Amino acid sequence: MDTIELLLHPVRLRVVHALSGGRVLTTSELCARMPEVSKVTMYRHVALLTEAGFLEVAEEQRVRGAVERHYRLRQDRPVVDAGAAAAMSPDDHRRGFASAMAVLIAEFNAYLDRDGAEPTADGVSYRQGTFWLTPDELTELSCELLNVLAPRLANRPEPGRAPYLLSPILFPAGPTTPDEERP
Repeated sequence: MDTIELLLHPVRLRVVHALSGGRVLTTSELCARMPEVSKVTMYRHVALLTEAGFLEVAEEQRVRGAVERHYRLRQDRPVVDAGAAAAMSPDDHRRGFASAMAVLIAEFNAYLDRDGAEPTADGVSYRQGTFWLTPDELTELSCELLNVLAPRLANRPEPGRAPYLLSPILFPAGPTTPDEERP
């Protein structure tokens, strides 16, 4: 199974999200984070991600006679790079976007279902805006966002830090009309 096909599945994408940022979790802990996913299904998806090289076993320990594995994302894991994204068909992009949105909705619902969830106090935000950009301005914006976010991606779990999911979505909102093209 290729990288794109592997990641276009909502459960596998949620597992990748759950293990991002240096987190190490067992399959049981993943099941607790996603109670709507059966244990058999979770084990199957974790096995697929491990076989494909996305996950590795960080540690093993005996628990009541069974071996419990703790998984983490591999730092050198395969990625959907610009070339792979460019080779995706429009239907692949539709499926990828639908999977990403399904994951986002599931993660947001899991947050809201937690005891003590306080969206305003927790800084929850879901705003949309339209930007009018030239191709050069779009490139500049993308670089600026990467420069702001890149240092935070290196943060690891530690006391006082909470994981936040940021999902920037950027696409042309519609064609420009001849009137809109005028300065």
